[in-house]
Amino acid sequence: MKPVLLSTAYFPPVSWMAVALQSENTGIEIHETYPKQTFRNRCVIATSSGTSGLTVPVIRINGNHTQTCDIAIDNSKSWQLQHWRSIITSYNKTPYFLFYRDHFEPLYYKKHERLIDLNQELLAVLIQAFQIDTFKIYYTSQYDFNPECYDFRNSFQPTSKSHEGFTINLPRYIQAFEMRHGFLNDLSIIDLLFNLGPDALTYLKTADISFPY
Repeated sequence: MKPVLLSTAYFPPVSWMAVALQSENTGIEIHETYPKQTFRNRCVIATSSGTSGLTVPVIRINGNHTQTCDIAIDNSKSWQLQHWRSIITSYNKTPYFLFYRDHFEPLYYKKHERLIDLNQELLAVLIQAFQIDTFKIYYTSQYDFNPECYDFRNSFQPTSKSHEGFTINLPRYIQAFEMRHGFLNDLSIIDLLFNLGPDALTYLKTADISFPY
């Protein structure tokens, strides 16, 4: 797959990770005007009640004109504790939670000042957990209205399972609450990792992705 340009994401959805890993070079946009209600500061996990969104509280220091690279995290709220407790409650009985727990727990005892710093470290930890040896990634230095790559900066939306610019087939895998809710498609990447463990990388690299152009 030729290079792609993605938005930053907080524990991105499975589809985001599949596209990133199948690309020959992955760019992450940080100089856009920050949009609301996206995966840039939230993820969706499985719970006993269905799905639940975890949202990092943010501060737009320049109001509606704040760029993503300048978005601050509102650490006056105890969001780290709430997120980690939710993750434990949802995934502590999955096959690989204990195996990967130590990769992620330390992140919830740190205070990142900017959203991009948190997401960048999360992505680095994910790459380490997946044991990916080669993964070409870069962060934008300015906003490009017409990038010479697949532009998927706005293709991943919490309100839609379809993706602008491409389609992806994500096969079923066994999930913690599947007997109660059925298969929940395209959740956060941690759902895949905690349930499949080392096989998650093969799942991502073989996901069927197609493009209309």
